[in-house]
Amino acid sequence: MQEEIAQILQVGSQAAKAAGAYLLSHFGTIRPDEVDEKGRNDFVTFVDRESEKRIVQIIREAFPHHAVLAEEGGNYQKDGTYQWIIDPLDGTTNYIQHIPFFCVSLGVRKGSDVVAAIIYDPNHDELFTAARGQGAWLNGKPISVSANTRPERAALATGYPWRTKRLLPQYLLTFEEIFLHTAGTRRLGSAAMDLCYVAAGRFDAFWEMGLSPWDIAAGSLLVQEAGGVVTDFWNGPHFLETGFIIAGNSTMHRLIQEITGFHFKQFQQSKLRDKKL
Repeated sequence: MQEEIAQILQVGSQAAKAAGAYLLSHFGTIRPDEVDEKGRNDFVTFVDRESEKRIVQIIREAFPHHAVLAEEGGNYQKDGTYQWIIDPLDGTTNYIQHIPFFCVSLGVRKGSDVVAAIIYDPNHDELFTAARGQGAWLNGKPISVSANTRPERAALATGYPWRTKRLLPQYLLTFEEIFLHTAGTRRLGSAAMDLCYVAAGRFDAFWEMGLSPWDIAAGSLLVQEAGGVVTDFWNGPHFLETGFIIAGNSTMHRLIQEITGFHFKQFQQSKLRDKKL
């Protein structure tokens, strides 16, 4: 299996870098009339779609029997031992606003487990990779989550609940309590990059709600393989299903989970899975 995963990481890195180069070639050129709105605050451009096509082509040439789940194209093939979970441009709003903070995110799942991760930040030429049970790396060098155990020194990341606005009151209560316990919270506009930064020890923790599998599949494995803890808001393993995620070193994860667990205790995970709240 290690040989298979090594090949997956190699092909995935090639695909992510090719897509990243394409994204950079069009960065700063998108016009308002070239932006489509899939839903409120959910944008897509021809660049997202073309990036996805390039990624899928490289993957299918190397692994024709692998399944693919992609943000813009859906299921290209539903059956396969391995399933690629693709976000061809995480941080689309940043991209169309000419903010240079976005990435390409590829997670690979075998059964219910994410076993490989590739996230490429073309603006800084940073390639984050991970393999289950083997570790996490940034441009080939091992990375680990922060060792900070002092909340008053903690730097955190979050995202706003634009897909789950009915839960905004609970989110704001959670944000206020975390804000009062920690040094500062950033909102960078890419959940995949937030998770990369947790894995690399740049952020101490990250939490968000209402996310999709392609937003967090790769990044969650990166954090786990970098020595961090990843759960849903109720300290369970269902973050891919619910889209409610906490990731961080063990101390900061525990702090945030106690707060989210309290403010969201009345919501059942099964109810959250339909993303209608």
